[in-house]
Amino acid sequence: MMRLRLVTALLASAAAFVAVSAHADNLVTKDRVGPADAPKSFTLRLTNDGPTSTDPVWAEGYQKLFSEFIQRHPGWRIDLERMSDNIGQEQARMLEQAKSGNGPDCAAVDSFVLALFKGANVLKPLDEYFTKEEVADLFPFIREGITGPDGKIYAWWWNTDLRVLYRNKEIVPDAPKDWAELKAAALASKEKGSEGVLFNGGRWEGTTFDWLANFWAQGGKLVDDKGKPIFAEGENREKFLKAVNYFKDLVDSGAAPKRVATIVNYDEFNAAAAAGTAALFIGGNWQYGQLKNTLEPEEFAKWTFSEIPGPTADQRSTGTGGWTFGAFSNDPEKVAMCAAVIKEIYAGPGNALQQQLPTAAALYGKYDVFKTEANETFAKALVNGQARPGVPIYPEISNQIQIMMGDVLSGTKTPEAALDAANTAVQAAFARL
Repeated sequence: MMRLRLVTALLASAAAFVAVSAHADNLVTKDRVGPADAPKSFTLRLTNDGPTSTDPVWAEGYQKLFSEFIQRHPGWRIDLERMSDNIGQEQARMLEQAKSGNGPDCAAVDSFVLALFKGANVLKPLDEYFTKEEVADLFPFIREGITGPDGKIYAWWWNTDLRVLYRNKEIVPDAPKDWAELKAAALASKEKGSEGVLFNGGRWEGTTFDWLANFWAQGGKLVDDKGKPIFAEGENREKFLKAVNYFKDLVDSGAAPKRVATIVNYDEFNAAAAAGTAALFIGGNWQYGQLKNTLEPEEFAKWTFSEIPGPTADQRSTGTGGWTFGAFSNDPEKVAMCAAVIKEIYAGPGNALQQQLPTAAALYGKYDVFKTEANETFAKALVNGQARPGVPIYPEISNQIQIMMGDVLSGTKTPEAALDAANTAVQAAFARL
């Protein structure tokens, strides 16, 4: 009889566990987190960094994080909105929606347009949700980026990144030290069946940001201390054209395939690596983890990374970007929930899940994943990192560089003519600010 009761109790416990697990699974759907009939709700607009991520490991991880989060906040529902891969267009649309009062309650804001959102006064202060110690622990360029002219913080920059050169060691055994060595390695890799070196060259922000490392490595400046565009003036013009001609030569020589002019997604590099057609590509540090998740262990072991080569071995730079979260709602409760999402899901747990570099020094010691050799190398490379200038004209500079790159790589304009056209458009936009 005692045995029967024990078995019955164990079965009941198992059934209860299954019921709870099923309930937790149902809490996260494609467009909702929490009970559909929850009395309170707020909208959260995300990129690929969320429960509907195209990366199955990330998706599973975020589903767990969001499920646990909503159980800690009973009575709430999160209505999820997903941005498309056209980040520049999505951010511009969201800014206009926010200006008209129709934006999401909480959303991911790309760091390169954060200045526009701050300038439009659409973001709500988050100071009361983060201690002075937490703010002080941020990297200086991060802290500066989220702070408004009134000294308040208007977003939380939760991850940063950098660009590196990935290579298949079996095809390219040695890390190229400068532009000439990269070109030579890419041409040599073609003889072994590779496409050469891949990079973003299509119409999107990634093209500008990845290429800028070559301009910055020479000491080039996009804007002056007052935010005025100066990239087409004096020494900056010379450095700018040198960096553009470098990419043009990679395509013209065959060291890079002509299709780079249409690449607008880092996922294409992962796919090429998986297909065995890539030997070299310029990508983000987060792709190291993606390659590990995508490739078979023996194939992943062939891949490594190094700093992006500059014109000389001593000239190095890399773009440091990342994402922020901002609150747009006029409802204090929804702003508080936005801050809770940032602190409980993204700033720390999300970094570790995606192996995306934290913006706070304390987090590097908190999570073992950032103690790996790869992530320690990434962190050291940040010494040559440079963030995009946090000025209102930057998005238009980026837009014109994207257009310029398309014209140059396709051969429809000379680098000089493309630069002059870009500068004319940027200066006109600057005059309207």
